[in-house]
Amino acid sequence: MGLFTLPPKPPQADLNLDMFLKGDALETTVRRPRRTLAAEWFPQSGVQLTWPHAGTDWADCLPEVTDCYLHLAFEIAMREKLLVVTPEPDAVRALLEQQLPQRAMQNVLLAECPTNDTWARDHGALTVLGTNGPELLDFRFNGWGGKFEAALDNAITRRLCDDGWLKGGYVDCTDFELEGGSIETDGCGTLLTTSRCLLNPNRGTERTRGQVELLLRERLGVDHVLWLEHGELAGDDTDAHVDTLARLCPEQTIAYTRCDDPADEHYEPLRLMEEELRAFRTADGEAYRLVALPLPDPVYDQNGERLPATYANYLVLNDTVLYPTYGQPDKDEAARKALLEAFPRLGATGVDCRALIRQHGSLHCATMQFPRGVL
Repeated sequence: MGLFTLPPKPPQADLNLDMFLKGDALETTVRRPRRTLAAEWFPQSGVQLTWPHAGTDWADCLPEVTDCYLHLAFEIAMREKLLVVTPEPDAVRALLEQQLPQRAMQNVLLAECPTNDTWARDHGALTVLGTNGPELLDFRFNGWGGKFEAALDNAITRRLCDDGWLKGGYVDCTDFELEGGSIETDGCGTLLTTSRCLLNPNRGTERTRGQVELLLRERLGVDHVLWLEHGELAGDDTDAHVDTLARLCPEQTIAYTRCDDPADEHYEPLRLMEEELRAFRTADGEAYRLVALPLPDPVYDQNGERLPATYANYLVLNDTVLYPTYGQPDKDEAARKALLEAFPRLGATGVDCRALIRQHGSLHCATMQFPRGVL
């Protein structure tokens, strides 16, 4: 065993998860379309990490970010399958075997594949659940509107499907640029997104809002689209990915980033976003229950530019919410408590993501979950 100790057992209240993990509890109370994008909290077969290496933008801080990925790998693989995508499988396997306990290594799969970068959320497959099993949708990834080289990352999903790592029907959607971090779903036909991202001209489309919404409905099987017009974090390369701002949760709940400091540059745009969220209605016409996540204290890079630190960039696993921490004990703890409120049936486990935020992303950006039956 290496650096890590076993995670603590979840509190007793979280042990009785049978109905939740089967996915039956939601279906008894909420209408679910026959074919729709899977919610993140649906039962999972595993999670993808695309591993950092010297050929990525992590070259100048590779030891620090590798340590963060080791912590992510540990927390995931102790709970479910972990698919590690890397051009250096032998070296990564040796590292993982040195640092992780055997119990975790039994859940690790390594897929050899050339990569540009590590943001699995945005180059990973989106899973739609249908009557004929999972569909693995492969949308075009172009470095968030052509900002960064991404040709290798854009080919990852096709290769994982071709090589048999992912099980399901491959669906080529590369005629449309869509990143996983730009959309949220409740698995019951509702989609949450931002107009600043999906309608941005740099995404290579001249489609109108109506045309984009129609495409989302057809490809993802959703029938209720909520558009946020406000909210963006300084330093965000993604043009306001929704997973930095607001997240759909079970039981008609939205967890969202709130700024309580009127002197902060984010105060007004996030206040306007909060007003939008309060006005949103579910497909059945009900108001959402809102759970506020604190905005971390400002985090800056070496040039003094603010980085888009956010607690909304969490990942839901089968038995816990894996959330980013930023070395801010009071804020980190407040985020933990808020996430337990949003996901009362799960635990909450923090991972220090100060290394990840240096490249303007965080925990959710680095991961992609797959529903049961895919990995």
